Amino acid sequence: MKKFIAIFMAAMMLFGLTACGSSTDTASAGAATQEAAETTEAAASTEISSTEATEGSAEKPESITITSLNGDRAETQLEVPYDPQRIAVLDMPSLDILDSLGLGDRIVGSASVTIEYLTDYNPDDSNGAIMNLGTVKTADLEKVAACEPDIIFIGGRLSSVYNDLSAIAPVVYLAVDYEKGVVESTADNAKTLASIFGLENEIDAKMEGFQARIDALKAVLEGKDVLLSMYNSNALGLMDTESQLNIIAKELGANNLGETVGETEKATHGEEASWETIITLNPEYMFVLDRSTATGAAGEDVLGAKEVIENDLIKELDVYKDGKIIYFIDHANVWYTSTGGIQALDTMLADLEGALLP
Repeated sequence: MKKFIAIFMAAMMLFGLTACGSSTDTASAGAATQEAAETTEAAASTEISSTEATEGSAEKPESITITSLNGDRAETQLEVPYDPQRIAVLDMPSLDILDSLGLGDRIVGSASVTIEYLTDYNPDDSNGAIMNLGTVKTADLEKVAACEPDIIFIGGRLSSVYNDLSAIAPVVYLAVDYEKGVVESTADNAKTLASIFGLENEIDAKMEGFQARIDALKAVLEGKDVLLSMYNSNALGLMDTESQLNIIAKELGANNLGETVGETEKATHGEEASWETIITLNPEYMFVLDRSTATGAAGEDVLGAKEVIENDLIKELDVYKDGKIIYFIDHANVWYTSTGGIQALDTMLADLEGALLP
């Protein structure tokens, strides 16, 4: 019996040693696995940190060079600060595009604004946040300097003071190229402006849908004989294709009869035409931009455009009888001062759609 107990105890001790050895091996393996996992995680973390450091080390340029116009309205290469924070704007198409890009909070000075969708930038209503720099035709140079802009945007009406403004800050002067047409020119200018802020890739999306709308309007107007005209202080002037109404002849393919009247290069507000001339031309459509309303000149001494144009002589023409005299009155200031803006283009197309499409 004693011999049996001795053998049994010896067997139990041997089993205990084996089990202990197995537990130790398992623990060692677990520790090794954990160590390997921690090493891999640390390596991955190091790689991510390295990538973030690389991305963070890519500094923005201090300046970029764009193609703009100079005081002689010739293309020039202009160095401007990249992503400027303080903007002075004396051009409505540029203000339109800046607003479209969400950069309005950087505007420290602006010309007076009457365009409805841009009135948030009207200096008189900004509680002093935006300095009044004058108008798109007359800049207050002292106030432009006082608002300490990093960059200045102007249009053609201020080309004569380009050099004076350039002494304050780089001056970006963009204009519609009527040979290209309003739509292509708007897209090109918008990309140029947006590139200053690193936002040029946003422009294609903002221009999306315009071509389909143009095609629908073109189906109505292409090849039609039209008169492009401007009503100004009780007088009607016939306009070139290279004017604020360019889109009608260029993109929509209408035949502007006014090109055949008078001088090749017409006056700024069109070449005044007699009612007899209009009767002789006998257009299928007449388009009338009401400058008096656009500039706020309409008043007691200025009759309404319809009142003057729809006289007894014109009423004899089919263009009147068929209801094809189309007035740009409600958004006259958009057509007159904002051609070249993205939002302006949308408004202009909507005006045409309302007049021409069922």
